[in-house]
Amino acid sequence: MPVIEVVLGDLVAQRVDAIVTAANESLLGGGGVDRAVHAAAGPRLAEAGSALAPLDPGDAVATPAFRLDPPVRHVIHTVGPVWEGGGYDEAAVLASCYRRCLEVADALGVRTLAIPAISTGVYGYPPEEAARIAVSTLRATRTGVELVRLVAFDEGSRDLLTREVS
Repeated sequence: MPVIEVVLGDLVAQRVDAIVTAANESLLGGGGVDRAVHAAAGPRLAEAGSALAPLDPGDAVATPAFRLDPPVRHVIHTVGPVWEGGGYDEAAVLASCYRRCLEVADALGVRTLAIPAISTGVYGYPPEEAARIAVSTLRATRTGVELVRLVAFDEGSRDLLTREVS
């Protein structure tokens, strides 16, 4: 089981082997954290992503990190569920995002990984439930990743994640 830490900060500024972006199915870049990742990595990220698209919700794939600062070598793209009230297997899809990110990280030999809150922005997933799913899935998934850093974009998200990790 990896060490899980929670930080408030900028995902693209994390000094880890790989970062996860909460992508849309096209992998061409979207809003929120995905926009920031694409801006920092440069246009080749969208080109690499489009060659792997479409990506189903709950799945994950990796591309090079392009212009992101070392030690980041990979961007892992995952598509979270759009919240539709909880009756459409959203929890299972969200858990799959975290599992698949760890599986992809393992295939790449990643030891340190930074992950944002998946689906809690424009996809509308309730943040408290999303935090619970994120932490419980990361703890239950066998992986060679040694450190998972959950990167919160605001204090409320940080506090929810910190409660789950504690």
